[in-house]
Amino acid sequence: MIRKFTFGNPFPTEAVVVSCPAEPGELPYFSREGGSISCKMASGAPVYGLGEQVRGINKRGWTYTSNCTDEPNHLESCHSLYGAHNFLLVGGEKPFGIFIDYPGTLTFDIGYTRQDTLTITPEDWNLDLYLIEAEDGTYLSIVRQFRKIIGRSYIAPKWAFGYGQSRWGYKTQEDIRQVAEGHRKNGIPLDAIYMDIDYMERYKDFTVSKERFPDLPGLAADMKQEGIHLVPIIDAGVKVEDGYSVYEEGMEKGYFCKEADGTVFTGAVWPGKAHFPDMLNPAARRWFGMKYKVLLDMGIDGFWNDMNEPAIFYSEKRLNQVLDQAAEFKGKNLDLEKTNQLLGLFSSLANNPEDYRSFYHEPGNTGERIRHDKVHNLYGYNMTRAAGEAFEELEPDKRILMFSRSSYVGMHRYGGIWQGDNLSWWSHLLMNVKMMPSLNMCGFLYTGADLGGFGADTTEDLLLRWLQFGIFTPLMRNHSAMGTREQEAYRFSNMESLKRIIQLRYCLLPYLYSEYMKAALEDTMMFRPLSFDYQGDPEALQTEDQVLLGDGLMLAPVYQQNALGRYVYLPEDMLLITASGPDDFRFRELKAGHHYVEAAPEEVIFFLRKGHILPLAQTAENVEQLDETRLTAAAYLSEESSYLLYDDDGISKDYENPDNYETITVSPDGTVRCSGNKGRILKAKVFVPAED
Repeated sequence: MIRKFTFGNPFPTEAVVVSCPAEPGELPYFSREGGSISCKMASGAPVYGLGEQVRGINKRGWTYTSNCTDEPNHLESCHSLYGAHNFLLVGGEKPFGIFIDYPGTLTFDIGYTRQDTLTITPEDWNLDLYLIEAEDGTYLSIVRQFRKIIGRSYIAPKWAFGYGQSRWGYKTQEDIRQVAEGHRKNGIPLDAIYMDIDYMERYKDFTVSKERFPDLPGLAADMKQEGIHLVPIIDAGVKVEDGYSVYEEGMEKGYFCKEADGTVFTGAVWPGKAHFPDMLNPAARRWFGMKYKVLLDMGIDGFWNDMNEPAIFYSEKRLNQVLDQAAEFKGKNLDLEKTNQLLGLFSSLANNPEDYRSFYHEPGNTGERIRHDKVHNLYGYNMTRAAGEAFEELEPDKRILMFSRSSYVGMHRYGGIWQGDNLSWWSHLLMNVKMMPSLNMCGFLYTGADLGGFGADTTEDLLLRWLQFGIFTPLMRNHSAMGTREQEAYRFSNMESLKRIIQLRYCLLPYLYSEYMKAALEDTMMFRPLSFDYQGDPEALQTEDQVLLGDGLMLAPVYQQNALGRYVYLPEDMLLITASGPDDFRFRELKAGHHYVEAAPEEVIFFLRKGHILPLAQTAENVEQLDETRLTAAAYLSEESSYLLYDDDGISKDYENPDNYETITVSPDGTVRCSGNKGRILKAKVFVPAED
C-alpha cells in the first residue's frame, strides 16, 4: 500500500509517474518536530536504500546527505556522493519504505545522533512524501511497489553488457586503434572503447578535434567492423567562446542559467569559463538533447554524461574575490593560522555552496524562476533526460547506451550510472559490492564501478579480483585516470588470467542479460541483500559482503589483498562454482552454514542456489559473436526444475514480445528441453543434492 503526503508547495520533479492523490491527516510512524521528522527504529532492524552512498548495505549508524556532489574521495567520512536517491526501507516487524521527493538538500540521520532514531531533515518543507507498506511483510514487496510508481528502468543495448575499456588519456584516434589492437591481438574480448574529454576540440561539447581525431566517422566504422563501439563523454558546461555554435545558440535563445540580475552565470570546468544549460527548462532541454545528433550521425551509439552535478571548478565572481583576498597575504609572514586561511581561500573555489545559491532556472513558460540550490539534485537527471528524450525522437527504434555520473530518482528511466571517480583501493572494491543492491532499490539497474579503480595506481591482483566481481555487473568497464598506471589487461604479466576472467563474462551473458531484462520489466531487483530472500535469518541480515544476483546466484567475491580464499555464509545448501576461465568450471556442493572457500588469485567463486539453473554460453570476442543457440544448463536440483530465459535482438524495443521468453526445463537425470522456437541446442550438467 502506498500513501502520499504533501507538504507546502513541492517542485514537480517528475520522479513519480503514477498518480497518487495526497492523503489528509497525520503522517504514520513519524513525529514532526521543528524542521525534522523522526521515528524509532527497532533494535537490530536494518535500514536499506539511499542508492549511491558510502558505507554498508545497512545504512544504520551514520548521517547521509542527498546533495549531488563532485566528490572524488569516497571515504567513510563522506556524507554525499554524486547521486540523490531519497528512498529508505526501514526493517522491523512491520517494515515500510519512505521516498521523499525533494530536490534540495536532505539529511538522513540513521541512528547517528541516537542509535534508535531515524531523523530526516529537509532544508524546507516543500515536498511530497510517499509511505510504502509491505503487502506481504517482505522487503522485496516494498521495493517493487516503489519501483512501479517511479517507472521502468532504462534498458541498454545488449552490446553494452560486454566488456568496455576506458581511460582518461586516449588522446588520439591512433590511441583508440592501439587499444583495439591490444585486445584483439591478445584474444581479450572487447565491445566498447570509451573516449574521455581529449577527443573534443578544446573541451567543447559536440565537437571533435580535427587534429587528434581527423576522421571520427571512419574510426567508428572501422571499430564497428571489429565489433567495438565508441562511447564519447559529454560534459554539462558549455565553453564560452565566440564562433562556437552551441555557445552562440544558447546565448541567442536564452537557454543558459542566469544570475539574479538576469546576466548569464559563468562558472568554469574543463574548457575554462563555461555556461550551464538550463536543463529544467523544457525548451533548453530539448535543444541540448538534439545536439547529440552530431555524434549519432558519425556512427556513435553510446554516451556517458559527466560533470553534471554540476561540478564547478570556480565561478568567475568568486575567483576574482579570492584573488583579491589572497593578494593581501603578499609579503607577510604567514604563520599556521594565516597559511590555513590562504589555503582555505583556494579550496573554497570548487563547488562552493554560495555559487549554487547564486543562479536560477526557468522551468516553465511563465517567467517564474527558482534558485538552483532548491533543485540542485535534478540537474544531472535532466541532462540525461535531455539525451534520452532526444534519442526517442532521433532513433525511435534503436537503443542508445547512456549513463551518467549525477542522478536523482527518475533519471533511472533515461540511463544508468557509473559509480563515480573511485580509487584503486581494496575498500572500494567492497564498496562496489555493497552499492549494487542499494542502487537497484532505487531503479538503477544498469550500473557498475570503474574496475581496477579510477584514481591512484592499481595492482595486478586488485584488478584481477575486481574483474572477478565486475563480470557480474551490468556495466563492466575498466577505467582509469590520466597519470595513473595504465591498466588495460594486456599490459600485465598475468595477462592470461585477466583475459580468461573477461572471457567468463561472455559465458555468463545469457543469464545476466535475462536477469537484467526481467528485473527491468517486472520492476524488481537484480542484486539483493541476503536478507531479502532469507528475511528471518539473523546471520543473513549480518552478511554484507555477499549478495544475491537474479534468480539463482549468490556472489561472494574475494576483496582482500593477498587473500587465497574467504569465509562465506550459506543460508541453505548451495553449489559452489569455481572458475578460472571459459573452459574451467568446477562444481562442489556445500551444506548450509559457514565455510572457508579457497580461491586462487586467478579463480572466481560464486554459488548456485538449490533448485535453480544457470544457462552458460561459450565465450566470444564480443556480444555480436556470442552464440546463444548452444547453451549448457548447469543445474543443482532434486526434481525437475525450470528457468525462464529472456532473450531478444538487443537493439530494438519490442520488450513485451512473448517470443522473447523461453522456458528451459532440466530433470535430475540430465534431460533438458526448451519451450522456445529459436533452435537452441542445450545440454545439461546436473548436480543432485546429496541426502542429509
